Amino acid sequence: MHLLETRIPPPLVMLLCGVLGDALACAWPWPALPVPVPGWTAVAVMLAGLMLNLLPKLAFRRARTTVNPLRPAAATALVTGGIYRHTRNPMYLGQALVLLGGMLWLRSAAALLVVPLFVGWITRFQILPEERVLSARFGADYAAFRRDVRRWL
Repeated sequence: MHLLETRIPPPLVMLLCGVLGDALACAWPWPALPVPVPGWTAVAVMLAGLMLNLLPKLAFRRARTTVNPLRPAAATALVTGGIYRHTRNPMYLGQALVLLGGMLWLRSAAALLVVPLFVGWITRFQILPEERVLSARFGADYAAFRRDVRRWL
């Protein structure tokens, strides 16, 4: 296990990536993205991200299991219905979309570089450790879930 695994809250990683993206947009403002109606596009992507972040939390609450990403071992139930039929990580996907929307708002191609950085960080330091814990905790049920549902999309 790596020291950084499940140590930094994913929303903080998203925020730090957003700050980095803003810095990149200021340092290298060109080329600007030719996004039609950039404000509406960015807001729509961010709203979709917020929905993907909030709806799964309600499913976790209904299942009476933890939503705390820093304590995956505290999971008491495996949530596989609803949005979880399409992605195993809708909250992280939602955060990636919020970040993408923010970077689209900046209209900077350089700022977009932080989105794959976020996805890579979350996959390596959050999702993979969670998968190890959930595999140990839920065994064959989690193995079937992993087989049937993609990690991101």
